[in-house]
Amino acid sequence: MIEKLFKLKQNKTDVKTEVLAGVTTFMTMAYILAVNPTMLSASGMDATAVLMATCLASFIGTAAMALMANYPFALAPGMGLNAYFAYTVCGAMGYDWRVALLAVFAEGIIFIILSLTNVREAVFNAIPSALKKGVSAGIGLFIAFVGLQGAHIIVNSDSTLLTYVSFTENFHTEGICALLALIGLMITAVLYIRNVKGSILIGIVATWILGMLCQAAGIYTVDEGYGFYSLYPTFALTDFSALGQTFGQCFKADFTGVSIPNFIVVLLSFLFVDMFDTIGTLVGVATKADMLDKNEKLPRIRQALLADAIATSAGAVLGTSTTTTFVESSAGVGAGARTGLASMTTGILFLAAIFFAPIFTAIPGFATAPALIFVGFLMVSAILKVNFDDASEAVPAYLCMLAMPLAYSISEGIAIGVISYVVIHVCTGKVKKITPLMYVLAVLFVCKYIFL
Repeated sequence: MIEKLFKLKQNKTDVKTEVLAGVTTFMTMAYILAVNPTMLSASGMDATAVLMATCLASFIGTAAMALMANYPFALAPGMGLNAYFAYTVCGAMGYDWRVALLAVFAEGIIFIILSLTNVREAVFNAIPSALKKGVSAGIGLFIAFVGLQGAHIIVNSDSTLLTYVSFTENFHTEGICALLALIGLMITAVLYIRNVKGSILIGIVATWILGMLCQAAGIYTVDEGYGFYSLYPTFALTDFSALGQTFGQCFKADFTGVSIPNFIVVLLSFLFVDMFDTIGTLVGVATKADMLDKNEKLPRIRQALLADAIATSAGAVLGTSTTTTFVESSAGVGAGARTGLASMTTGILFLAAIFFAPIFTAIPGFATAPALIFVGFLMVSAILKVNFDDASEAVPAYLCMLAMPLAYSISEGIAIGVISYVVIHVCTGKVKKITPLMYVLAVLFVCKYIFL
């Protein structure tokens, strides 16, 4: 049954590898269970309801990806998009969260239509091969940067924006977290080099256990005011009735004081960022997993994009911000995931998290950081396949790779890559390499910077 459904032999994998990889992906994504409710509660939404909506939307989207596309890509409410939802739309613009949810629902419906009409597939296929490699490498740097910050290895600085953590200044909080993450990274790297199955997952669990031992010994100090929580999982019951506070509320939006043009701007902002974050993630992870065909196209891309669109609309109905394909899927790919069995495993764990959320939300950022940093290494190697003897191809790929971590956005990296690709090729007389859709994309990205 499993073989027939997920074609394991055809994809040169097995049940054990896929399940372990699915668990690895979940472990690197579990932070969303703690972060998303905290962020969206700032808009006035009930945190418990958002937690349940997050779990259910992630399960629906990831299961749809597994069954419709048979890819090891997991979905959850996207970081960045949830911040825009809570702090810009509901905060700075003052919209009720129900209006914001309606914009997300409408965005998902538009995406479903675009996916069925091949528009999103055409955009994916229009991206040149060199840019696809740049996207993959850029995502590698991006998630490594996320991991370095999550582990408090890289911290904010007044003089240089970012700097290396001072291990001694706050040793019992930031210092020990950074040290444990570095130890976990070494554990992961050594196990991977020695070809130990599940090395990335083992690295996460080992780092977490070391953290709990440090807390027991008094080396790690809990300081909730600064975001350093207890590393021990707690066992508490979930209030299932809370979901009623957000379920279906997008259809009860009150448009008092909301102008239609401003609502359209909000909708387009969600639409634009979600579309290119998703495409960028699919390009990057699929490139690393060697899933692209000889024409640099991703088979079953329409099904993958449709699963993503369905998840967005379903998530809005349940009560969460835009659900999108997660870049942390690359952790599972790095652990050997090649089929939907891995993503189905991740989806089931998200569903189970409704009952055991306190356990999963106890996984600290410094424990998942080694996985993100190491997978970043695996993904950045894609840049080696770019022909650096042809600067017209290499420079846009380089700029795309560079922009993602520095702008802290996959979609911004794609934007800079596309614009620079078109400009450089036009100015150097290589217009034959530019497809008509690339011109359209470049113009849209320029318009985005001007009007959105």
